[in-house]
Amino acid sequence: MSVCLSAGEAKNIPPYPGPNKMRDCYCTVNLDQEEVFRTKTIEKSLCPFYGEDFYCEIPRSFRHLSFYIFDRDVFRRDSSIGKVAVKKEDLQKYHGKDHWFPLQPVCADSEVQGKVHLELRLSEVITDSGVVCHKLCHNEQCFHSQDIYAHNINAFLTPYRSEAKKTKVKRKTNNPQFDEVFFFEVTKPLSYTKRQFDVEEDDVDKLALKVDLWNASNLKFGDEFLGEVRVPLKVLGQSGVHDAWYFLQPRDNGNKSVKADELGSLRLNIVYTEDHVFPTEHYNPLRDLLLQSAHVEPVSASAAHILGEVCREKQEAAVPLVRLFLHYGKIVPFLSVIAHAEINRTQDPNTIFRGNSLTSKCIDETMKLAGMHYLRVTLKPIIDEICTDHKPCEIDPVKLKESENLDTNRENLRQYVDRIFNVITSSGVSCPTVMCDIFFSLRESAASRFQVDPDVRYTAVSSFIFLRFFAPAILSPNLFHLRPHHPDPCTSRTLTLISKTIQTLGSLAKSKSANFKESYMAAFYDYFNEQKYADAVKNFLDLISSSARWDQKSIETPIMLKEGFMIKRAQGRNRFGLKNFKKRWFRLTNHEFTYHKTKGEGALCSIPIENILAVERLEEESFKMKNMFQVIQPERALYIQANNCVEARDWIDILTKVSQCNCKRLSTYHPSAYLNGHWLCCKLSADTAPGCTPCTGGLPANIQLDVDGDRETERIYSLYSTYMSKLVKMQEACGSKSVYDGPEQEEYSTFVIDDPQETYKTLRLVISAVQTLEQQHMQYKRDKFRKTKYGSQEHPIGDQSFQCYIRQQSESSTYSI
Repeated sequence: MSVCLSAGEAKNIPPYPGPNKMRDCYCTVNLDQEEVFRTKTIEKSLCPFYGEDFYCEIPRSFRHLSFYIFDRDVFRRDSSIGKVAVKKEDLQKYHGKDHWFPLQPVCADSEVQGKVHLELRLSEVITDSGVVCHKLCHNEQCFHSQDIYAHNINAFLTPYRSEAKKTKVKRKTNNPQFDEVFFFEVTKPLSYTKRQFDVEEDDVDKLALKVDLWNASNLKFGDEFLGEVRVPLKVLGQSGVHDAWYFLQPRDNGNKSVKADELGSLRLNIVYTEDHVFPTEHYNPLRDLLLQSAHVEPVSASAAHILGEVCREKQEAAVPLVRLFLHYGKIVPFLSVIAHAEINRTQDPNTIFRGNSLTSKCIDETMKLAGMHYLRVTLKPIIDEICTDHKPCEIDPVKLKESENLDTNRENLRQYVDRIFNVITSSGVSCPTVMCDIFFSLRESAASRFQVDPDVRYTAVSSFIFLRFFAPAILSPNLFHLRPHHPDPCTSRTLTLISKTIQTLGSLAKSKSANFKESYMAAFYDYFNEQKYADAVKNFLDLISSSARWDQKSIETPIMLKEGFMIKRAQGRNRFGLKNFKKRWFRLTNHEFTYHKTKGEGALCSIPIENILAVERLEEESFKMKNMFQVIQPERALYIQANNCVEARDWIDILTKVSQCNCKRLSTYHPSAYLNGHWLCCKLSADTAPGCTPCTGGLPANIQLDVDGDRETERIYSLYSTYMSKLVKMQEACGSKSVYDGPEQEEYSTFVIDDPQETYKTLRLVISAVQTLEQQHMQYKRDKFRKTKYGSQEHPIGDQSFQCYIRQQSESSTYSI
């Protein structure tokens, strides 16, 4: 599962009750109640614009994807204004579309998550006085994703009588196991003689067991409500036994609903993807067709090119194709042949790769994946400085503030442009090899096609590296992970001016000042009308498009891969040192993993990458703490707690990838901690005992290109399946072209078909492979429908997404019958 969302803006937020009226608002993204992302704070606005994108792989099941708007007041206290909670089963309704959601009130009684296991049994008992009565036996376990310290059970058995019983308090745990049995007496009138628990239907509906969960608190405010379950006793049926899992539900406290837009609204664009990936052998036919694309002549008849032809947006096809070809090391041959074909179709050298073709989208995606760390080491330091210093750089006289000086602003901007230009043009040796190979192919194809134009070998490369790589990264550093949030308006304006200038410098246009519509930009560019800038660009382009190879290890410099605050458990390097938990600033480069007391201070501990033997999750029961993982070293393990499940997954992934080449990596590990003289998992007493659990599967050593090939093939199958009607129409177009040599029919003119017969053959193979996978998916769903029990731990009672799935399967079964 993955989610990609854009938190656009909020509007009509209710004003602050004080005289100022304005609010300082930020938005959080939550999986149920667990925060996984937070936007920047927009100050003094009732219609805050965020414009921030967030993508993550979802590592666990969830019920709601929630968005909370908070207001930060002058005392730095945060109060919730409202929320948007989208049920998992409703995410597809809003897939890929901008939608305004009304904000709903945040009520403690509705903030619930987790599930509880209940076992009910009705027994008939004869008392000493000879009276026949029934006892309800209730046995309970509970698994919940928040800390639960206490638990109350209230049983309401008739409209006029109730009794309450309480479990013991389970402290410091997210998954309390109570295993307690409670008896509730149900006495019928003396005239009651039936052995079965059988009363009128109207009475049965009134009998229910209610289970409340509470977080025990020593504070004066009392316990915190965590959720409830109401179980009607009619579920006991004739057997008198009921055993099931239930989702916890919010409490119905009779609150009145809020009018639409009373709390404001939030604009979101949500893209939610859930893939059912089969074992790798299921994808062999389709994957082989795709990976052979570079060798098909003409390339327009290949499976990969056909996917680009039938998709509504080229970007849809480019993302999974690039990731698949990168995973199998075939991206350069594939991009070389499709780029060569596009260049041969181009008539004017000035329009090379100007359109949104499959080639340009694939190269864009490749640069994003392979060049992310190249961008960080090249641009991040100076981008951070620009965002921190807030120097005035506005050079438009119309927009100039009264307190600013035009000449000073121009000088500030010129210095920034000069520094970024010098950093870029001196970074050629650090450009990733895969990008250099692609640029070499582009250069050679363009020079061969347009031999009379001496500059085309440069413009073919600069149209990507400057126009589609460096310039967009400068303009929107948050989209390239160079900054955590979208810059403020003033800084964003500075970055826009820098991006425009860098883009023009890299274009090598004959008359560069004419490229600007604004006169103030043309005047500013006069600073750079010197031959040394053009020479520097050409030298840089020559270097990154050369076929020569460098020894990467000899030029490798430390690259910051990830950093942030987490909580670590002291490693106990001193024999009698205290092993407590402390908040530390962690920093990972391609050389070492360090932690510091705070950001910017010296390292308290440094772990060389070659000393990381494994990185694995740590079982929650070890320290009664969530989102923990362990970095295993030769003599000890460092236990770390991340802030949320998404961050824990990210740290584990990147630490595993960067240490994958270590020759001494472990094959087994201990999933639990070593405490009180033994391993909690296998109970062995020696702290050097070999692991009891196999380590997770190996990953590619190249940290930029880690991809699940089967998952990408599954996504490509989904695209083919979605656009099956276009595949069929393309077959018809091939037939039409083969038998009719006249003007092309309008309905077929959108397809690029150079060889109708070869294209038809590939289409037939693609459709066959897609239909086979379609049948396997249908069989999988039928098997799952038969085997899955509603009320199991996997699908508790109250799981609305599973109920929707059952309805869909029932309808499809009825239709097929």
